[in-house]
Amino acid sequence: MSHTDSPADTQASGGAQTSGEFAAWRFDDPYSERLVASMAQGWGTLPATAPPVAPPPELLRRRRDALRAELGGAEPALVTSGRAPSRNDDQVHPVRAASDYVWLTGDQTAGGVFVLDPDSVDGDVLYLDVLEGRTGTEFFSDAARGELWIGPQPSLEDREQAFGVRCRPVTELNRRMGALAGAIVSGPPEPAIGALRDQQPPELHDPRRLPALISELRLIKDEWELAQLRQAIEVTIEAFGDVRSMMRGRSSVGEREVEVAFNARARRDGNGPGYHVIAAGGAHATILHWTRNDALIPEGELLLLDAGVEVASLYTGDLTRTWPISGRFDPVQRRIYESVLAAEKAAIATLRPGARFRDYYEASARELAGALAELGVLGVDPEESLQPDCGLHRRFTLCGPGHMLGLDVHDCSAAREERYIGGRLQAGMVLTVEPGLYFQANDESIPRELRGMGVRVEDDVLITEDGFEVLSRRLPREVDEIEAWCQS
Repeated sequence: MSHTDSPADTQASGGAQTSGEFAAWRFDDPYSERLVASMAQGWGTLPATAPPVAPPPELLRRRRDALRAELGGAEPALVTSGRAPSRNDDQVHPVRAASDYVWLTGDQTAGGVFVLDPDSVDGDVLYLDVLEGRTGTEFFSDAARGELWIGPQPSLEDREQAFGVRCRPVTELNRRMGALAGAIVSGPPEPAIGALRDQQPPELHDPRRLPALISELRLIKDEWELAQLRQAIEVTIEAFGDVRSMMRGRSSVGEREVEVAFNARARRDGNGPGYHVIAAGGAHATILHWTRNDALIPEGELLLLDAGVEVASLYTGDLTRTWPISGRFDPVQRRIYESVLAAEKAAIATLRPGARFRDYYEASARELAGALAELGVLGVDPEESLQPDCGLHRRFTLCGPGHMLGLDVHDCSAAREERYIGGRLQAGMVLTVEPGLYFQANDESIPRELRGMGVRVEDDVLITEDGFEVLSRRLPREVDEIEAWCQS
């Protein structure tokens, strides 16, 4: 891998930084005047680079106008995209722009700042931390933004046309900072706006307000978003099939092999996984967010795979299936799996416009509490367990059976309770339904045959005008279907 420094450090010093006892060593020599002159000439024209996959400009404008109407005040709003966090030393994680920023602008650039004008869409400006063309030295000396380091980028003009908003270099934002003193701010920290976030009086600008309003606007997906989610879910289903194919005919398989097989499809047909892949075998399946994926799953055990592919537009799928390494459920595994599947079906059956979001939570809990009572592990009557002052079934269910889905795997998480968890479903919402039963390996209160078994079934569901549509219905979930799928 090539090494580099910041442009200032590189051009100011040679092999070693010369100031201070503990100055860091530098890999690059300074650029000579002759080299700089040579780099300034002789370049032909490259083909234009297209902006990222984004909604049509008119749809983006409608989203921004909807937020403008929700704010209702005279203050501007700033939404930042964020920057790549450090991984280690000079390495950073891949850039993934903040979802609120992407939803409002269509852009995916690191270091972007969107300014929403309170009065008119004509005043909205998207400030981007990008370099254009090959002027100066930065195109070959700046490892973070230079064309010869990260590749050519779309022009500001092309972005303006694609996103339907004026695009300017982030350096021009300094001229507006004084006028933005009363702005409300949302998104990851951004040096370009300095201490503007800290200057917001909490009595005037609750920092939760802007994220909540955007989350609530994002709760109902438009047709463009639904198309992206359908694509993400279809690729996710294909990736599950790749895992199944890799496992077929084998008596054991490594959790990391499962992760690699899934991620190969996720990178080939999308950006990559939408979240850390959960490839949990045996007792690891009782750990809800098991992502170490470092064990061998022997014959006779179950694999719980919870994973989703994020496509180029940044929308993600989120599915879970649990199936036996051998391709056949044993009687105990079958009983637990069918109990979880019955809970999923009961939950999905409640989904329709106007239903409370919590209705499907309660339907799932009621089904699972009954199953646990039949297994003899609940210790109380199911109806008693369902009361708020009891809840003993939750020892084996651990978490809620679903959430909204979209640009984030746990989408719209900043929305207020009365609009989301405590609200009612509306057509256009997309959510997961994912009940599970988790019997810990060291739980001495239950029969030994149950210990170390975790089962979850998860599908992605669209609320329609007259009910629901299971978007992931193509992925097998019945016991007989899964066994046939494992052998097919």
